[in-house]
Amino acid sequence: MGDVSQNADPAELAKFAAVAHRWWDSEGEFRPLHQINPLRLAWIEAQFPLAGKTVLDVGCGGGLLAEAMARAGARVTGIDLAERTLRVAQLHLRESGLAVEYLVRSAEAFAAERPAAFDAVVCMELLEHVPDPARTVGACAALARPGGQVFFGTINRNAKAYLLAVIGAEYVLALLPRGTHDYRRFVRPSELARWCRAAGLRPQRMAGLGYNPLAATFRLTDDCDVNYLLACTKDE
Repeated sequence: MGDVSQNADPAELAKFAAVAHRWWDSEGEFRPLHQINPLRLAWIEAQFPLAGKTVLDVGCGGGLLAEAMARAGARVTGIDLAERTLRVAQLHLRESGLAVEYLVRSAEAFAAERPAAFDAVVCMELLEHVPDPARTVGACAALARPGGQVFFGTINRNAKAYLLAVIGAEYVLALLPRGTHDYRRFVRPSELARWCRAAGLRPQRMAGLGYNPLAATFRLTDDCDVNYLLACTKDE
């Protein structure tokens, strides 16, 4: 993998560390993640049944998706650079009783340690928070076995995404704390697909995550203008 120096923004790590204790509060700052978690899991499972598979959650945060995948029967490892957040994830395992391994690692460093080690790699809501998302994509590809699956979730970069994901979500509806996202770091699907192909991944399917402000609910949709998911297969 070459250079495995941390591809992380200290300000971003500090921002999430400050609210780490709120990860499992479904009515707190992370309420949107709690709401979309079942949708993300269902979308992944529809393409790649998780039971019995080894799965890596890159940028796992407090473990919402990691625990959901473990509950679905996967053998899950979660990595993150926010140590305080990982401690919250580890504490929650005492309540859930699930078998998840959490490690303080960057994707790049872990790819050097355990290349091609996982049947699937999941990277959700991370690319828009790192300085060099293309490097993170490359590390995720390196961590997946040949023929394995890699799943990404991020936010598109366009006027609609700015209005809904920043102005709407942070300032009007207060779904997220102000300053959660930097529009300049949002990722267009064309950019993500290009990085994936360069890393030996074949983009396969996309889906959007739409929000209904009247019902205060999310749903899977074909509209990828704002939040979107991308599934890839690693070349054999």
